[in-house]
Amino acid sequence: MDVSTDPALRDELHRGLATLGLAAALAAPLLAYLALLDRWNRTYNLTAIRDPREMVARHLLDSLAMHASTPGGRLADLGTGAGLPGIPLAIAQPQRQVTLVESNGKKARFLREAVRTLALGNAQVAQSRIEALDAGGQFDAITARALATLPLIIELGGRLLAPHGRLLAMKGAIPEAEIAALPAGWRVERIEPLVVPGLDAERHLVVVCRA
Repeated sequence: MDVSTDPALRDELHRGLATLGLAAALAAPLLAYLALLDRWNRTYNLTAIRDPREMVARHLLDSLAMHASTPGGRLADLGTGAGLPGIPLAIAQPQRQVTLVESNGKKARFLREAVRTLALGNAQVAQSRIEALDAGGQFDAITARALATLPLIIELGGRLLAPHGRLLAMKGAIPEAEIAALPAGWRVERIEPLVVPGLDAERHLVVVCRA
């Protein structure tokens, strides 16, 4: 069965979207993205998770759990891989510009195909290493889902943030050691616990700003 029309997947996604306070209309484009990811994943191994049902919670809903906490403006998703959380956030927040930063060629090709297929006019792909991206001070927020420690994310991508910008780091347990190792000039603004429908795991959003 086509992932995008699987009623069990659709029902699970609808329940998760309702829990997160998101519109049911988002299910169609999110499932279209999931179907594309599932198809490409068979050849290119874009993500270690192979089961589309598992992808609903661990990819789509996990990415969207932070939607209410993301400020407006331009967002850069650093080391986005297969587009997580950037593509689900671009689908859910069509009013914001999302830049998907990925250096791996096959993943960047998938991202460009996903942006084209899903007609995401508010998303663009930057095939680049984070430290080489020529966009200093251009983003209101940067995010990274499973990229690196907080100090390393700041080292690689902190310069991309506008003066008022925020790092939105998705973590499991509160990373006390990483917080303690933040470089001078940066501080944790707040830590928000996240509830991911269908995922029985500890999740937190760590928001870092300039001191």
